[in-house]
Amino acid sequence: MRARPRTISIAAAVVLGLCVTNRASLAQRSTAAPAAPLSALWEEPQDLATRNLYDGPWGRENAPDPSAVYRFLRPKRGGVNPGVIVQDPLGREWHVKQMARSSTHGAEGPVEVVLSRVLSAVGYHQPPVYYLPSFMMQTTEDGTAKSEPGGRFRLSDQRLKSLGAWSWVNNPFADTQELRGLLALLLTFNSSDLKSSNNTLYEVHDRGQVTQWFVVRDIGTALGETGRLAPHRNDAALLAKEPLIAGIANGFVKFNYHGLHKDILTNRITPDDVVWASGLLAQLSDRQWHDAFRAGGYEPDVADRFIRAIRARVAEGLHLAPPTATLPRPSR
Repeated sequence: MRARPRTISIAAAVVLGLCVTNRASLAQRSTAAPAAPLSALWEEPQDLATRNLYDGPWGRENAPDPSAVYRFLRPKRGGVNPGVIVQDPLGREWHVKQMARSSTHGAEGPVEVVLSRVLSAVGYHQPPVYYLPSFMMQTTEDGTAKSEPGGRFRLSDQRLKSLGAWSWVNNPFADTQELRGLLALLLTFNSSDLKSSNNTLYEVHDRGQVTQWFVVRDIGTALGETGRLAPHRNDAALLAKEPLIAGIANGFVKFNYHGLHKDILTNRITPDDVVWASGLLAQLSDRQWHDAFRAGGYEPDVADRFIRAIRARVAEGLHLAPPTATLPRPSR
């Protein structure tokens, strides 16, 4: 795992300096969660402009081999998309969220890889996830293998031990801009499934040190519309059609969110929080955005449509800044 930098770029510092947290007025807060350093949730991305969004924070060396034959271990339990747990020739275990052979709601795996790349680039921890369009899987004792639909490959890394889910409301960071900014980032991508069971607390063992990561995982229900039941995901036209913000009420942002989890958003996220999150995304270059979508298996023309829609939503978020604020222009 790469070392995380401790400082932040000048452009990001300008945005972060604009956003003063009004903690006393927040309606939702944590009173029972144990203390944890902010670095367990977010670390400042000093090198944001140079981060590799194709290989991601775990690098090419941890990626699944597209030419390998994977041995079937057991089916994946839970979730809407089909999936399997397999082992590669190196003995590594992979949780594969496969693309359904026919789906009316859009593939989830490619979206998850894209969002994971972006979240890790702007400072939020992510497990190792990659995308393969297809793979060979051995399911019988005689070694016969057949081609299977690919999707998101998540590595079971020995350094990451899952301690279970963490709550959006009851956690050590509930009063921080970094947590509210994370929600604003997810809403920028129209993440519909914001339930706490998609969040994973990891115990991280690295170079003799033990730390914790508070991670948002299973983030594939996004890049489309939001809704209560089977929203269409992975649809650039739908993403471009829906605005990010519905208005401001009592100093809090009302989002154009139609999913099941409005309770974690009500009277919680301020305009400053949205500007803070949008300022991070605005610093990603056009190449970085395309690399993130390439990591998810998107063709360039399809990626272009998504990137235009996302940039429009980022601009919408930056528009909430005070008129006198100096904001970073979107990188190209």
